[in-house]
Amino acid sequence: MTDTETLFRQRAAQKIMIFDGGYGTSIQKYRLSEADYRGDLPLEKDQKGNNDLLCLTRPDVVKAIHTAYLDAGADMIETNTFSSTRIALADYGCEHLVRDINIAAARLARECCDAAEARDGVRRFVAGSIGPTNKTLSISPKVHDPAFREVDFDTLKGQYREQCSALIEGGVDFLLIETCFDTLNAKAAGMAAREAEAAAGR
Repeated sequence: MTDTETLFRQRAAQKIMIFDGGYGTSIQKYRLSEADYRGDLPLEKDQKGNNDLLCLTRPDVVKAIHTAYLDAGADMIETNTFSSTRIALADYGCEHLVRDINIAAARLARECCDAAEARDGVRRFVAGSIGPTNKTLSISPKVHDPAFREVDFDTLKGQYREQCSALIEGGVDFLLIETCFDTLNAKAAGMAAREAEAAAGR
């Protein structure tokens, strides 16, 4: 086991560990404009609602949310990357920013955890958030064509792998595959995580 995993298991054996909460609902409280989301990035589509992009354009907001959860007692926080895959960011025309967003998100979370640890000496953990995407591998979106798929397994796994590798590069402790509504999507994400683990050597 890695030192981080050992420490995590030791902590979990000693206490009920506290995870953070939702990011989308926390971001809504800031009532951000489209300009807040877009920043100075030359993007063609409307970016309002592209919460993950805030890791690049409004890192102060993301850090404030991380810090609030840590101040409330969270042992582990997740990165603001629930939709940071190429396939999900395509809705906003941000596919080219996948690596940048994931690395920035991981570094923001790590920075907040390190700052909390500096205050009281207690290690906090960063989980790289990997969401389900907006596509499904198991079900056809076309009622009249049950064999149709918008994406295939290898393509989705490759896109998950891109996200996993960037999160690891940014400094996450763990990868969190969350809220998957499709078992096959979860398997693709799991395989991608294993491949990224092997490539990173940790």
